[in-house]
Amino acid sequence: MSTQRKIIHIDMDAFYASVEQADNPELKGKPVAVGGSKERGVVAAASYEARKFGVRSAMPSSLAYHKCPNIVFVKPRFDRYKEISNQIHEVFQTYTDLIEPLSLDEAYLDVTQNKKGMESATMIAKSIRNDIKAKTGLTASAGISTNKFIAKIASDYNKPDGITLVGPEKTTVFLEQLPIEKFFGVGKVTAEKMKALGINTGADLKKWDKETLITHFGKSGGFYYEIVRGNDNRPVNPNRIRKSLGAENTFDYDLIEVVDMKLALEPIAKTVLTRLEKSKKFGKTLTLKVKFKDFSQITRSQSVTEEIRTFDQLIEITFGLLEQIDWNLFPSGVRLLGITCSNFGDKDLSVIKKGHQLTINF
Repeated sequence: MSTQRKIIHIDMDAFYASVEQADNPELKGKPVAVGGSKERGVVAAASYEARKFGVRSAMPSSLAYHKCPNIVFVKPRFDRYKEISNQIHEVFQTYTDLIEPLSLDEAYLDVTQNKKGMESATMIAKSIRNDIKAKTGLTASAGISTNKFIAKIASDYNKPDGITLVGPEKTTVFLEQLPIEKFFGVGKVTAEKMKALGINTGADLKKWDKETLITHFGKSGGFYYEIVRGNDNRPVNPNRIRKSLGAENTFDYDLIEVVDMKLALEPIAKTVLTRLEKSKKFGKTLTLKVKFKDFSQITRSQSVTEEIRTFDQLIEITFGLLEQIDWNLFPSGVRLLGITCSNFGDKDLSVIKKGHQLTINF
């Protein structure tokens, strides 16, 4: 008997911006940027109408305005995004208890067994998307496959408002024709390095043996060897015991001034706080990650005696770490900033739930 899992990855379309458009009909059809203003700040999220002009998240809002003079800037409302996210997860829970959230707007679902008794994973994904649309007015894209890795790639394949099935018989062709930069886990720098070695697609990657990949890419080489063959045995884990929670942004343009870095860190800090509140875990150690234009990076950490529970605490410690850096010692230009909270005080020993695997129709 086959024991293949049936995994769905749900990813909301331009979530923050879509919530704003749904709540304010005057914004529908218009290019919207969540965060920032014409003069200063950083775009936290952009609607698809804005993306057509080249506007992206983490972009300086002044540049976004230059690219799209008709863009509408709105202030982030993270409490509202969390509220809508909870409604979306209520939909998930009517289908399965095996839900692994990745953020407010995306999650893995194992529907090998499901509460509706539906045999087709594709029909389940369609039903979930319809329920989300009915409940929130928002669209979601879905990827369906036998494992988490392929399902996540598939959910991005027909965005927005799309659905992509990569069944067992299609896995090999799907991965071999995929551009290397589309592989989840292959970042911009690694993609450039791979292309320099003649690896442009999954088919190119598949020609390399594991030892050679490890020689060129370290331990990640073993990961790349497995994923291009569709090997990913990770279960959907609704009770992951996490040692840290964080968020980071890679910027389209290097940040030079500390004041711009602070503006860029604010939406990152809000995302971290949202994730801490959702997980009900609060730590006593905060780590700031800074990656420079030459891709070198540093971290700075600070531990405090009480749990970090508020945005003011998060941003105060983060700004303090940023100001301690002697910028004369490092290359000019910051391309990535990240914040991680760790040193959780709780002792979460809950048992990881794993779904019994059966064969069902896609």
